[in-house]
Parts: sequence; structure tokens; C-alpha cells
Amino acid sequence: MTKKCFWSDPYCTQLMARVADINGAEIQLDATIFFAFSGGQESDHGTIGGLPVIAARKQERGIIYTLPDDHGFYVGQQVLIEVDWVRRYRLMRLHFAAELVLELFYKALNGVDKVGAHIAQNKARIDFAWPQSIAPLLPEITQKANQIIADNVPIHIGYDDEENERRYWEIEGFSRVPCGGTHVRSTGEIGPLRLKRENKAKGKERVEIYLQGE
Repeated sequence: MTKKCFWSDPYCTQLMARVADINGAEIQLDATIFFAFSGGQESDHGTIGGLPVIAARKQERGIIYTLPDDHGFYVGQQVLIEVDWVRRYRLMRLHFAAELVLELFYKALNGVDKVGAHIAQNKARIDFAWPQSIAPLLPEITQKANQIIADNVPIHIGYDDEENERRYWEIEGFSRVPCGGTHVRSTGEIGPLRLKRENKAKGKERVEIYLQGE
């Protein structure tokens, strides 16, 4: 099991950790701030021991990092993890923007299903199974999301089951949602957003989420 310090402090950009296991170019650490792709949120970018992380993936409750083949690390070695903070912070903001928009769609469309999601550095997207265009809803959803953002309400994070790493976020009076991503402390950090609708196929609607000015 890897201690996931990106949950306890998602604003931390540097951490000393120990190499717990090595399998060729792949290593595991005893603790990490380096998020691995999960729930549609892309992996962080950064370095471990000064070397670029080529890939990061979850494996049960551990995280596997792929480094250059000639990394030269050994089990027990202390290494410095450094995360690209500019990218991480944008992912945090867009991740919660997507969570907010998704909850507003759930409240507006009874029975709508999310069938996909992706959070990248430049935008987030959510795919829905829905037989009609969601375009008429976008102005209302945008207004409601931006109002919650403007209100700068706190985002509470906790565990439903800490042993099994089942986490949630909650905005009091709005929603409580299972989620294992990285989150900002309050909605105001997101900044105003805009939405764009795409029709991917019959019965499949996509909404793209952009931060202000993009």
C-alpha cells in the first residue's frame, strides 16, 4: 500500500519518500504526492529522484511509477518527489468543476447516466447517455455552477471507509459524492467556467468544461 499524501495535502509539491519495491523500470514508493490516472483525472507530471516519471498507474492500493530504464534506484533509497504544480492545480480546478457540473446535471435530468469523463490540463469533459440535446440546459447549468463558485463555499473531504480508501467530497446543502481525485479547498478557487455541448452519437451527449478565458 502506498500512502497517498496527495489526499491529505493536495497542495504539497515536494515530498521525501522511500523506494519500497523495484521491478525493472517500475518502482513503488512508501508514500507519494504524485497522482496516478483515476476517475478520468490524468496523472500528474513531475520527477522522482530527479528523473522524469514516464507513466503512473494504480495497482490495487499501490501506485506503480515507470522511470527511465537506467534509473539506478535501490529498495530503501530516499528520493525526492516533485510535482508540476501549475499542471496539478489546473487539474484540481477542472476536476472539481467537472464534479460540480455533473451534480447539477444529475439534479436537472432525472435518470441521466454518466458514461465517461476525462480531466486534462486544458479542459474537462463528461459524456452522458441521454436521448435529447442537452444544449437548452447549458445556460442554466452554467449560471448555477458559476454562482456556487462565486459563493466560494468550502469543500469538505472525508472517508466513508478509510481502510478501503473510499473517500468523498461534500458541499453542505448541495451534495455528498464519492470521489478519489484531488480537490481544491473551496469553490472560489475554480474561477468562472464556461460549457460547450457536443453531440457524439445518437443517445450520447458530451459537455466540455473550460476555465475562464479559454
